[in-house]
Parts: sequence; C-alpha cells; structure tokens
Amino acid sequence: MPGDSPSDPPVESVQVLSLAEGVTGEKFSRRVLIRKIICREDGGVGLAGQKVTVGGWVKTGREQGKGTFAFLELNDGSCPGNLQVIVDASVSPLAQLVPTGTSVFVEGELKKPPAGTKQNVELRVEKVLKVGPVDPAKYPIPKTKLTLEFLRDVMHLRSRTNTISVVARIRNALAFATHSFFQENGFLYVQTPIITTSDCEGAGEMFQVTTLFSDAEKVEKDLQQNPPPSEAEIEAAKLLVKEKGAAVAELKSAKVSKEQLSAPLSELAKAKENLAKMEERCKLKPGIPQKDGKIDYSQDFFTRQAFLTVSGQLQIETYACALSSVYTFGPTFRAEHSHTSRHLAEFWMVEPEIAFADLEDDMNCAEAYVQYLCKWLLEKCADDVDFIVKYIDKTARGRLEHVSSTAFERISYTEAVEQLKNVKEKKFENKVEWGIDLASEHERYLTEVMFRKPVIVYNYPKDIKAFYMRLNDDNRTVAAMDVLVPKVGELIGGSQREERYDVIEKRILEMGLPLEPYQWYLDLRRYGTVEHCGFGLGFERMVLFATGIDNIRDVIPFPRYPGRADL
Repeated sequence: MPGDSPSDPPVESVQVLSLAEGVTGEKFSRRVLIRKIICREDGGVGLAGQKVTVGGWVKTGREQGKGTFAFLELNDGSCPGNLQVIVDASVSPLAQLVPTGTSVFVEGELKKPPAGTKQNVELRVEKVLKVGPVDPAKYPIPKTKLTLEFLRDVMHLRSRTNTISVVARIRNALAFATHSFFQENGFLYVQTPIITTSDCEGAGEMFQVTTLFSDAEKVEKDLQQNPPPSEAEIEAAKLLVKEKGAAVAELKSAKVSKEQLSAPLSELAKAKENLAKMEERCKLKPGIPQKDGKIDYSQDFFTRQAFLTVSGQLQIETYACALSSVYTFGPTFRAEHSHTSRHLAEFWMVEPEIAFADLEDDMNCAEAYVQYLCKWLLEKCADDVDFIVKYIDKTARGRLEHVSSTAFERISYTEAVEQLKNVKEKKFENKVEWGIDLASEHERYLTEVMFRKPVIVYNYPKDIKAFYMRLNDDNRTVAAMDVLVPKVGELIGGSQREERYDVIEKRILEMGLPLEPYQWYLDLRRYGTVEHCGFGLGFERMVLFATGIDNIRDVIPFPRYPGRADL
C-alpha cells in the first residue's frame, strides 16, 4: 500500500511517474503538477494513455450516471486551469469527493475525452490515495461568485480562489523578475533592517518598536504576586549583613585558617546578595519608566526609540558608497490612518542605489526595470495574463505590451504643471499650481490622456520632497523623478541623492529634523562622498498595474491596514 515506508516510495508509484514521457513527478512530491499536463502546446493530448499521480482541490464536483461515477474539476494552484478527473463509485465513495474545497490525491490514466467536449485531456482515476474532506454546509468559499471584499474576511482561505491564486503567481513572477533584472545588471542584493532608529521620509508616520509596555505589565504582575519587601525586612537584612561581617572580621583578627574562614565568608556573601536583591526589588515601580517627566527610553530594549522602517534607502546608501550598485527588496511600514484603495500599513519596496550616477542614469534604470517586468509577465505568465484579460481587466495585456515596448515620456515638473493648467476638457478636483504635489488624477491624466504612455516627471519643488534629494542650481527644485504609469499613476519615486555635506546638513535642519540620528548618514558625505542616485518601486502598485485590480488590499497575501491585521 502507498505510504508503507516513509523512506522508500512504492515501486508502483515510481513506475507511474516514469511512464509519462515529458511529464514527471515533482522532486519533493510524487504528484505531477497540473500545469505540466494541461499547459503543454497540445493541451495534454499527447499524454493520453500515460499514468500519473495528481493532487489538488476540487473546484466543482458532481455525481453522474445515477451515482455510478463523478466528475471533479481539480486545481492545484500551479496554473489557472483545472484538470477534469473522473472517478467511478467502485473506486471510492463519491459523496466525500464532490464537495467544493475537498482535497484529493489520486492516481490514474490520462485519456482523450469524447469529441465535442472542451477538455483536451482528462484523468480516469484508478486509485484514490488521500482525501481531505469538507463539510459543504460550513465551507466558507462556495463556488458561487464572491467579491474581493468578502474574501478579505476569510484571509486564510482566499488563496483557493481563481483570482487570488492568479495574483499570487503574478506577484511571484514579478519578484523573480526583480531579482533577475538587478542580478543581470551587476547589482548586489543587500538586506536592510526592518527595525530602524531613523525616519527616512521625515513625516513621522512610523510604527514604534518597544518592549516598555510588556515590561511594565510583567513588573506590575510580578509586584502583585510577590510584593516588594517592607522596610522592616530590609532593615533585618542589613542587620544580618552587619552581623555576618562582624563575625568574619573577628575570625580574621584571630588569624584562623582558610578552611575555618570559608563557611563564614560564604554566609556573608549570601547575606549581601540577598540584601542587594531586596533593595533592587524595592526600586521596581509599576508603569512606564519616566525620567524628567518624559518616557525613559534608556530602559527600552534598544535603549533608544526604534521604529519599523518606512524605507531601506538610507541604509542601502551605505553599501552603494562602497559596492557601487546595490538593491534591497523587503517590507516597509507606514502608520498612516488611510483607508484609500492605494495605501497599506505594510507594503513591499524595491530600492536600488547606484554610485557614480546622476538623475539621468536613475531615470534610465527605472524605465528599463519597468519594461523588463512587463516583458517577463508577457513571456512567462501567459496563462495568468489570459485569465486577467478574460475576468478582471480586458486592457491588461495591451497595457503590458505598450509599456514594455514604448519609450517613456520625460517632462519636468514645471512643464507638467503648465500643461495641466492649460487643460480645458477636464475639471480637476485638486487645483493645479506650481508647488503642489501632483495628485493621482493629475498623474493619470498625464499618462492616460495627455501622452498615452508612461511619463517620468523630474525636478520637483524642494519643499515637497525629502531632505536627501540633491538641490538643483535654481535653489527651488531638487533632482527628483517619479515614474507615472497608466491605471496606477505613480509607480516609482526616486532622486539623485545630495552628496554635498554642507547642503544636506542645512536641508536636514530646514526640515526640522535633529542632526544626531543622521550623523552616520552625514559620514557618507564626510568621508569619500560620491555622486549617487536611486529609487523605490512600490511592489504592490506594480501588481495593481499588471492585474488591473482596483484595491491594493487584494494584491498582497496578508494586507495590513487601519483596524485589520488578520493572521
């Protein structure tokens, strides 16, 4: 029987896998992925007659022939398509197989279905190896059409739906493509810290990392269970130390042997240790530690204020100023009480940094990277893109093709504002004037209406940008750039970094930020300063762009936003 020996798979299973030419079992599982059967050029027709083992979850199941057999539509998450599986009642009880959500692990022969059916190949089951049953009355993901909003309330099961599984595969492909692009172009992957003591953006919307609250709760609970010693107990302990000390002094004056002195010395040490513990315990106070009327962060885990990072940029610059071309790719956090469809409290950022490079180089890299991602999806994820076009956004493929093959428009912020001011056919909700941060409606108008392609806007007013962006000669703008794309608006924000020590020190002070936390950052300008640049791509926004899904909460596996941190 299958599973008799955990170390040696059954001979019959090995034979089943080796029989199928061009379709073999996975390295770490006996099963064959469904995509290796149905996503072939011939749709799997050429595999008819071959025996395979497959596993997956039932999308739909129905008994036929008055209960003599059942059709199962099986999906294992490897592709959008399902494999039709036919099980006879003589092989296994059908009632436990047909409910949506049931997992089955089966072995059988691939066959060409009757003419006129939409399947190219189906599996006739010869043996049911394992079943993970489902109570259809309680299963929260029925086969009826469900909204993405509803699925957020069943976070742990929503990946079983077609849409979320497609998004997961596209997200995976974009992550793979990200590493491929930078590795192919000589960048080094550096992991920057999630916990930081500096605010990259200077906005202050950061999650604080502290153990003060949990420590205070522990102290309060401890004091309740074991109250601190009384003054009388302290005095008694002091008296005991005094007595033991006197006894030792007397023995020393009598010049006794070391052996005779050993026990009294041990007793004195224990008395002193006990007194020290009692005095230390008396110092314990409930609540958050205070000093001079403020929270005493010297008592915190890191002995100073610490936060979840909003960006790895400042840290990655330290490696760019030694290793030239680097990038980081990881989670970032923003404690912003926003409920829009474009904001999350936890999101992922791709942040490259290039030494000996200016704003022009930065724009070139950003454009090449976005185009690479689009081409990757078109070449590697054709089935998933087909699903997106059919069920979510019919313009998705055209958008990917257009962006992957079209040179991006480049326009200065000042020029963009002037052109937006001259727009007559549309009334913007946000007034357009020099000095504003362009709103999403402005960005999308530039890309979707005015230029009808991606747009890079550069040289923004210094007052709306971060302190680290290089000040231009006009003293009004900084060498910043944003990559705007259709459907999403801003996809990338970047800049040439300010490498001049005196200028960046002045900018930090102008922004009302303290110099002390940024001394290490200033050292990069003190010691071997170098012209460098970089950008950040909001990874979830790239997934939004690729899929056409409307809400950012549906393109990240476990969204965190105000009021929600499920799982």
